Amino acid sequence: MNIVNIIEEIERVDPEINDRMNPRRSAIKNMGSLGSKIAMAGLPLALASLFKKAYGQQTPASVNEVLNFALTLEYLEAEFYTLGVANTGLMAQGTTAGTGALTNIRDHENQHVAFLKSVLGAAAVAKPVFDFTAKGTFPTVFSSYDTFLAVAQVFEDTGVRAYKGQAPALLGNKVVLTAALNIHSVEARHAAHIRYMRKTRGGAAASMKPWITGSNDTGIGAVVNGSYAGEENLSQGGVTITSLPGVSGNISTNAATEAFDEPLTKAQILAIVSPFIV
Repeated sequence: MNIVNIIEEIERVDPEINDRMNPRRSAIKNMGSLGSKIAMAGLPLALASLFKKAYGQQTPASVNEVLNFALTLEYLEAEFYTLGVANTGLMAQGTTAGTGALTNIRDHENQHVAFLKSVLGAAAVAKPVFDFTAKGTFPTVFSSYDTFLAVAQVFEDTGVRAYKGQAPALLGNKVVLTAALNIHSVEARHAAHIRYMRKTRGGAAASMKPWITGSNDTGIGAVVNGSYAGEENLSQGGVTITSLPGVSGNISTNAATEAFDEPLTKAQILAIVSPFIV
């Protein structure tokens, strides 16, 4: 067996293998000089370990951890919309179109739950018990349509940033990453539509935009600041966006924050949702 020839054959298929394996490649070439049966007997195991480092997928446990994190968020959103749509008194404060939109979002969230549970199987976490008043912070969440939409907006904006934050942890598993990104884009559509619904209601939310401006633009107070922490960031890829020329003068601070979404870490998300979990 000529291990060097094997590496060279792989290089023809994957020119980037050197980047993944150096300086391991030089060490492998030197194995031929060992001349030991013991060393050669250990080569398959050594090669398997090396390829695992170069191409290895994440362990199922780490992938499951991310998926269960996502599942907990989907449980929260699914139950929130299920309870809201079932509350006829609450829905009567809105419009027929609004109820239809919220029903669709409810169905999407329940489908996300079903999908994640099917992927996780026996590893899926159980649904927590939720308190959508956030321990009394939003006492009218199911009696005031405007409060319900405001809390829905926070959940959706948070969900979008949560999926974004977990994407790097799934880079080793393209199948799971693709599924997560597919859910992420739908959550972003939900967020934009809920914001549109709030805007059409007028009142305090009359100037609401489909995207996040600055940081906390919900209009419901500092209690939800955590969901928008970091959205005021003006730097992307080492470039200060407000230093770039726009249509008339440099790009404004509002435009710079609106054009880019920021991720949230798992710790930040857990801090945000913990008041809603009993």
